[in-house]
Amino acid sequence: MIASIASLLAGYNIGVMSGALIFIQDDLEITDVQIEILAGIVHLYSLAGSLTAGWTSDYIGRRNTLLLTSVIYFVGPLITCAANNYFWIMVGRFVTGIAIGYMVVARVYVAEVSPAATRGFLTALPEAAVNAGLLLGYVSNFAFAYLSVQFSWRLMFALGSVPAILLGFGTFAMSESPRWLVMKGRLGKAREVLTQISGSQEEAEAQLIEIKEKAGIPRENIDEFVPTQKYHHAKNIWREIIIAPTPCVRRIIITVLALQFLEQASGIDTVVLYSPRIFEKAGMRSNTYLLGTTMVVGLTKTALISVPMFLSDRVGRRPLLLSSTAGMAASLVMLGSGLHMVGDFVTAPTWIVVVCIMAVLSYVGCFSAGLGPVTMAYSSETIPLKLRAQGMGLAIAVNRVVCGVVAMSFISMCNVISIAWTFYIYAMIVSFAFVFVYFCLPETRGTNLEDIEVLFGKKEDEREG
Repeated sequence: MIASIASLLAGYNIGVMSGALIFIQDDLEITDVQIEILAGIVHLYSLAGSLTAGWTSDYIGRRNTLLLTSVIYFVGPLITCAANNYFWIMVGRFVTGIAIGYMVVARVYVAEVSPAATRGFLTALPEAAVNAGLLLGYVSNFAFAYLSVQFSWRLMFALGSVPAILLGFGTFAMSESPRWLVMKGRLGKAREVLTQISGSQEEAEAQLIEIKEKAGIPRENIDEFVPTQKYHHAKNIWREIIIAPTPCVRRIIITVLALQFLEQASGIDTVVLYSPRIFEKAGMRSNTYLLGTTMVVGLTKTALISVPMFLSDRVGRRPLLLSSTAGMAASLVMLGSGLHMVGDFVTAPTWIVVVCIMAVLSYVGCFSAGLGPVTMAYSSETIPLKLRAQGMGLAIAVNRVVCGVVAMSFISMCNVISIAWTFYIYAMIVSFAFVFVYFCLPETRGTNLEDIEVLFGKKEDEREG
């Protein structure tokens, strides 16, 4: 729960921009192009965090990296709210973006401390926190919309510094990841943590043996501390991921990166960031209605996250991903059709507005019920132990780049090919995601982290056979 505050802050700092854009544009008199850049640039800025988060968390530990993240999250929103021009808003978003990139560490930490039987539920917590953060951002938009233009958007951003304080102090109550401790040779401390989070001493010892083997430490070694230089060479990690991976690791990395690409190419961030604009295109006019309906979008997105949290360990990852992508594709077609019909009327009839609203709610609900949380959980659990931090950093980097490109191209795409066809294109991408999941993803439900690599190895052998 404490680690997931980092994800909540990411959600808040992304979601709050949705409504804040309206007031920033009025206050600073900036263009649509500047708005488009401002909406999506934080995702590109987050590359500075996601590409260094793996190295940082491997060097100073998962817990200390989360402490560092809390400091960055505290500073970034304060710079943004104090900005008096476009340049300083961009500076504040750059600092915040670094922290958003470091969100990967929370996901890695949760995956590494979660027992196999409940890992699906626990690894969904960071995604649930992201959605809760988005909802809080929308609530903040609505709550401060009645203030003057000069103060409303500043208070929206300033509020984001408060949870950062909770995260900072909360890290002192967290145990370090037992898998990171083993990688550093601190076997005694790892055994102590595993005993705390396991059902029995025997289970803890069995897990410790598996983790040691994956880290390259002989299972018969029972020392409290082992020199890590003998068993682990961090400088070779990127070589094992990109330059010369084994066939099994190559398949895992390609699968994870493709899944991250498809998740964001589905266009989810266009709804997260541009809901007021979409509803305006559908026929709404009042800012109160626009922000209020956007808040309902956040509420729906947050509520449906409970589906994978409780079903992922029961029905598996694949069924959730398949049903999610199928529902998203249908919802996007419905939304595109509704927005297409709006153009036939001078004033959009109420029923078309309702169709568009229901399509958006269905779309974000289906995303939260599968593709959103399961993509992150699946990625963090499939990458092998010694490659996990850097591998997840690379995965989040792909995720953020695609997210940024989608967010910064949405308005331009709408102007060139129409908003309806923009959503039709997203529907095609989601349909491809369904096919990809069906043919390429093995089920990982109930499998220990140390055994998941075997699933991909078996699949590789079947393909070669």
